[in-house]
Amino acid sequence: MSSVLFDIPGPKARARHRLIMIVSAVLTLLALAWAISRFAAKGNLEAAKWTPFLTGDIWVNYLIPGLINTLKAAAISVVLAGAFGLLFGIGRLSDNAAIRWISTVIVEFFRSVPVLVMMVAAFGLFSFNRVFEASINPLAAVITGLTLYNGSVVAELLRSGVGGLPSGQSEAGLAIGLTRSQTLRSILLPQAITAMLPALVSQLVVILKDTALGAIITYPELLTTFSQIGSYKSNPVPALIVIALIFIAINYLLTSAAAKIEARLRDKGRATIAKGTIGPPNRVDLEPVEEALIAADESVLHERYRTPDK
Repeated sequence: MSSVLFDIPGPKARARHRLIMIVSAVLTLLALAWAISRFAAKGNLEAAKWTPFLTGDIWVNYLIPGLINTLKAAAISVVLAGAFGLLFGIGRLSDNAAIRWISTVIVEFFRSVPVLVMMVAAFGLFSFNRVFEASINPLAAVITGLTLYNGSVVAELLRSGVGGLPSGQSEAGLAIGLTRSQTLRSILLPQAITAMLPALVSQLVVILKDTALGAIITYPELLTTFSQIGSYKSNPVPALIVIALIFIAINYLLTSAAAKIEARLRDKGRATIAKGTIGPPNRVDLEPVEEALIAADESVLHERYRTPDK
């Protein structure tokens, strides 16, 4: 018995796979034990290194303010990047060549520039021209960099999502009298957003993680508190581990919430059949029907082309 893509492994292959898995697990455990031993040799497992995280002082003065700043920058960037991506994603799908060309240039340019470069450039521009107050410049620069880069990625995701839909979707919209813009807004975009939701969620996680780049331009986000706590309590490695766990927890919650939203959207998009109504027909055997149609065609041809009696 074999599959289309691969042959099912036999007894020897299965035994070899089990051996490889066991050896890999043993090597992983040995590497983990070695890392923990080295970690302990440096004194990073001492209680004095970890007890500060059980006190309110570290959380109230360092971790919670840093977490709030991280979430604030990420939330504002998500909203602005979504609006940017929707605007230029629609622009890339426009029938107007000028709008499509301008949107393509903007999206491809900001997709090609690293986020950190845009943050530093925006920070310098805002500081030099005194666009905002000095205390707001780091936040504004972080939001600008995240919005321009991730908004361009969202625009490309929407464009590819609409392009991946069957052509019959837009043709059906035009057939019932909708304009191209109405078809795009009412039929294509909702399906594209639902189809591309996993990729969009991944981009939201990227936005949250990229807020850590704000430490370069003195934005007091969560990663900045790592250096502050490390200097204050002389425990940089435990501080980094705690902050990494906070990031992992937030990203996990975000991904789980988005998965539930995706499932709800997909369920909402399915047709619901009420009790007592006529549902879709059951699967039937079409072979007798096909044989009857062939016999009928042969009968018609025989009647049409038969030789007249003399």
